Amino acid sequence: MQLHDLVDAVTGDEPPTTRTVDDIILAGRRAERRRRAGFASAGAAGLVVVAVAGAFLLPTLGAERGTPAPLGAATTSGSGAAAWSEAAPFTLTFKGYDAGTLHVQDPIVVSTAYQIASVYSDRHTSNDKPVTKEEADAQGDIIEQKKKAAGGKPNLWAYLTVYRPGAFDPAGIKDGRNVTVAGRKAVQATLPVGLDPRNELDPGNKLFAWEYADNAWAAVTSVSGDDAAPSFEDLGGLVEGLKLSQPTPAPVPFTVGYVPRGYKPLQIGTHAMPGLSGIATARAGDYGGATYTKRAAPTSGLTAPYDQGEGTIKDGFHIFVTPSTSSNQSPEPGTTRCYNASDRPGGDGSGPEAGGFCNVWSADGKVVVQVSTGGLGNGLSQSELEKVAKGITVADVNDESTWTPAAQALQP
Repeated sequence: MQLHDLVDAVTGDEPPTTRTVDDIILAGRRAERRRRAGFASAGAAGLVVVAVAGAFLLPTLGAERGTPAPLGAATTSGSGAAAWSEAAPFTLTFKGYDAGTLHVQDPIVVSTAYQIASVYSDRHTSNDKPVTKEEADAQGDIIEQKKKAAGGKPNLWAYLTVYRPGAFDPAGIKDGRNVTVAGRKAVQATLPVGLDPRNELDPGNKLFAWEYADNAWAAVTSVSGDDAAPSFEDLGGLVEGLKLSQPTPAPVPFTVGYVPRGYKPLQIGTHAMPGLSGIATARAGDYGGATYTKRAAPTSGLTAPYDQGEGTIKDGFHIFVTPSTSSNQSPEPGTTRCYNASDRPGGDGSGPEAGGFCNVWSADGKVVVQVSTGGLGNGLSQSELEKVAKGITVADVNDESTWTPAAQALQP
């Protein structure tokens, strides 16, 4: 799964279809074909889902495991400064807020180094609520008609990443321009097509980062169909609204009973998929998920979320807990079903999307748990995936009071 494929699916002219990795890739490829034919809007270059450059998979996705490093402490400077106390891993430490026409949502993705929240705009359409393939096929040109009826709003895919102290390196932003906004050090840069560093720059793709506390940075990434909006000035308006809040453990609707030796939790999604795929499908009604890796990911020197960089997440697996309506497999109530990469339609067991996965359906068939290695190197055997899948206990997905703090839920 490539990041530019995800960006295509999110910013393309038609809504994403069902949300397996394969489906999102197909949506991205359709957007690419339309763009080549001259139908795509300017600035809609890639698609960023959860694996930004190959780390994400949405297929349906022991001992010696240490605890991720804490988020650390940060203190704001100046009069009226507020201290941000040290927070445990997978903790939420800010809330959504408004800044002019931009609206930051509550964070729904948390890693060992940052939290991510969607950003919406009054002047744009946010395409993060997938429809089924049948709905998309039935709509056809109606999608374009609706866009025109709504005033022709361009698409926007934007998200705010709030990094823990010491995690973000502003000097690593390629061609970044140092500025000062609201008394804060900041960096702004134009990003390439599809957020792929091999491509040329796209004026509709922007990054604006600022130091919200001592050695602690936040960054907003904007992929817009309008080159002029949001502008850097618009994005800079987010600076003063970001406030620290009482740390709150991020809950997930499941607990694990088995994790292969050496694998550690990297990131989670609460009411969402883990990582950028969770942001790409933020309003899809998913319940939660997690990504584990065997090779430790860096907790400093970052310039983007882990799955926006190629090769950052390898040798791992995903856990997804979703409504059965989000799967492209027919519900099989009370059944566990596992597949190798070569068993999947059109699959040959090769390529960046290769990987096995197991589905565990609830007794009524309404909820599916998927454990998958798709896009993460396929380092685990099918038998190991099945052990992970069968060891997962799902709470009442409709009652968050039954959910478990992620730091606790992810440890057997």
